[in-house]
Amino acid sequence: MSSAFPGWHGTTILAVRKGGCVVVAGDGQVSLGQTVIKGSARKVRRLTPGGHEVVAGFAGSTADAFTLLERLEKKLEAAPGQLQRAAVDLAKDWRTDKYLQKLEAFLIVSDGRELYVITGAGDVLEPEHDVTAIGSGGMYALAAARALIDTEMDAETIARRAMAIAADICVYTNGSLTVETITG
Repeated sequence: MSSAFPGWHGTTILAVRKGGCVVVAGDGQVSLGQTVIKGSARKVRRLTPGGHEVVAGFAGSTADAFTLLERLEKKLEAAPGQLQRAAVDLAKDWRTDKYLQKLEAFLIVSDGRELYVITGAGDVLEPEHDVTAIGSGGMYALAAARALIDTEMDAETIARRAMAIAADICVYTNGSLTVETITG
């Protein structure tokens, strides 16, 4: 995170693809050092550029994430229905543009078929095991979801259980969830 605000922490975003849909879940906690600033932030959003729905979750600086979401929407408007192309174009811009390089955030995006993590290092990562996570509690949620993915549970149940486990472990994650489901 930025050296100007070394105490900022927070967020767990998890995506689970199973049964023909993708569920993206995010907690609502925003913390500054030892203090919870807000407990009900919405870090998972539904975008509809050009009539094509995409669900996006973000971790990191909120202003930076909103900037990236706006850029992603523009990329999707230029390439309707082509999430991979839009994600790669955004990652290229993010890596090469001097202004965007300073942005501190990660994105998880899905159109119900494709699922990606987009980073400022120019990465567009597709999970191997239909589960991915970002943020301070991301690895806890990822491990829990990976353990549950082969059960009879549906994607939303897995996401909610995994997020509850992350909230029990990570002090920067709470149980106030925003959950969005999208089908391909």
